[in-house]
Amino acid sequence: MLNFPRWKIWSTITVLVLGILLSLPNFLPRSVLTALPDGVPKAQINLGLDLRGGSHILLEADTADVRKQRLDTLEETVRAELRSAPGGRISFGDMSLRNDRLTFLVRDVNDVDRAVEAMRGISQPVGVTGQRDLNVEVIDGSRIVLTITASGLSANIDSAMQQAVEVIRRRIDELGTREPTIIRQGKDRIVVQVPGLQDPSQLKALLGKTAKLEFKLVDVEADAADVAAGRAPAGSEVLPNAEGAGNVAVKRRAIISGDQLIDAAPSFQDGVPVVSFRFDSAGGKRFARATTENVGKPFAIVLDGRVISAPNINEPILGGSGIIQGSFTTETANELAILLRSGKLPVELTVVEERTVGPDLGADSIRAGIIASAIAVVAVGLFMFLTYGRFGLYANIALVLNIFLIMAIMSVTGATLTLPGVAGMVLTIGAAVDANVLINERIREEQRKGRNIANAIETGFKEASRTIWDANSMNIIVAVVMFWFGSGPIKGFAVVLSIGIATSVFTAVTVTRMLASHWLRSRPTTLVV
Repeated sequence: MLNFPRWKIWSTITVLVLGILLSLPNFLPRSVLTALPDGVPKAQINLGLDLRGGSHILLEADTADVRKQRLDTLEETVRAELRSAPGGRISFGDMSLRNDRLTFLVRDVNDVDRAVEAMRGISQPVGVTGQRDLNVEVIDGSRIVLTITASGLSANIDSAMQQAVEVIRRRIDELGTREPTIIRQGKDRIVVQVPGLQDPSQLKALLGKTAKLEFKLVDVEADAADVAAGRAPAGSEVLPNAEGAGNVAVKRRAIISGDQLIDAAPSFQDGVPVVSFRFDSAGGKRFARATTENVGKPFAIVLDGRVISAPNINEPILGGSGIIQGSFTTETANELAILLRSGKLPVELTVVEERTVGPDLGADSIRAGIIASAIAVVAVGLFMFLTYGRFGLYANIALVLNIFLIMAIMSVTGATLTLPGVAGMVLTIGAAVDANVLINERIREEQRKGRNIANAIETGFKEASRTIWDANSMNIIVAVVMFWFGSGPIKGFAVVLSIGIATSVFTAVTVTRMLASHWLRSRPTTLVV
């Protein structure tokens, strides 16, 4: 048990030295780190919102918007399925969206069964429940009604929320902020915490916009008086002008959407800020075809249901790229470019809670955490040395090394340290010497049985290790459960606790055993501990 081969000694020393080196950047200011040459460790522990200060925003999804979008998508899918149905095209008419359901009339009653079969093919199973996302009914012998089921709506909301989290993450990353916390809360809410961001206005502007970009033809035949009154002909809709200059009548069906954009960037045209965009190959071909077929007609660039601009198509746009003009400033042009690059939100989100944490409060928390940690280290170290002498000193050395290893792992993995995480680190300090207390007390017990010091130490480490592994395995399980089911502060506490448990077992058992082994080989005398 106490026989340490040379390879194990050097492996342990290498881990400890590497841990110390990787933790050192946390003690240096950022200005010094940036001046260091490449290849030198520079990673620091990321501080959470409660330590660094920043913005906290709670977003709530409009679940009714999810249902509406699903029905809009469903209409396009139904049309395509009926046109390409097995056995030939199914003639239909009077398709409408009313009362959260899609209905259409099958013109030939002999095609009703084929139409029902095609609609059931659109319906998808929801998980392993055996339920489906669409309910298909036939009324009056020839009218088919499609309704989104409760389980289908729930699945759509869950999918939309997952996508929304990723879109929000991309948008925040574009701001250049570090380590945002973006987590779902409940069924339809998302918590966003951005450390270091003291002005949440730009963040709210980015997160509060869906960024749904569409290109639609302007309905030039619509009556101006009706459009001003908010009325549009069949197949068209009235949208407000983003610049406040009345309404615009546009065709309901978009000729192309922003889903096929691959890039957007702010630029200038004649000294005026604009936003340039570029489609993918398929989108470029579709855009070229649409502009070729509608030369001389105006088309509207629509963002989130508002017409940004409505220029004329003077000539076909064949390059797959173009510009968006409007009353942009440099800041708003950059903001729109970020929105378009990150993609549209699959569901409308509204800010229901906003909170800003000042850096002074974070500095106070850090100072209090450092004081608490220092007091804990000194008190525990003094107790161990006075109680166990040399072996207490070994435990103190392991305790200090354990702190360095925790900091190194958190720095390398990019983990975020929160105020509960500081509490977890202080708790780990006490837990780190708990293993040494068990080992030292077992050594004393073996000496009382008459064993010599070498046998007592070897038996003490061997027998106590079983208890240490069992106890810490249970602690790890609890920490994993806290991380899996917890959120925010609970996760921060669980992360530090898990890392601290793993490193404390290594330092309290392996490192102290190596030190004891070295001492026995150099001083083969009897010692009562």
